[in-house]
Amino acid sequence: MTNPSVRTSTTIGVVSILLPCVVIGHFLWKLLTPAHEFPMRTEQVMTMIFDFGMLVSLLSFRRAIPAPLFWVALVAAIGLFALRLSHDGWWTGHLTYSLPLH
Repeated sequence: MTNPSVRTSTTIGVVSILLPCVVIGHFLWKLLTPAHEFPMRTEQVMTMIFDFGMLVSLLSFRRAIPAPLFWVALVAAIGLFALRLSHDGWWTGHLTYSLPLH
């Protein structure tokens, strides 16, 4: 039988490193790659809810995440919503929008 306290602390340790890395990677992806199409309204709302959920999760794991990683991830999570303030960012969530040449 496994010891539940060991399993829980291992799971929290993995999540406390993986979650900030996902938030930072998601932010960098949307910052550095241009969007090539506008998503449907439902996809736009779903990604905004997903981003908000990651922000709330990040705040709930604040004590378990190393401080420098937490602050970088917090800036990235807020940056995901700041990208929505750019011209086409409201729809795409990306900083730029371009159509590829065929």
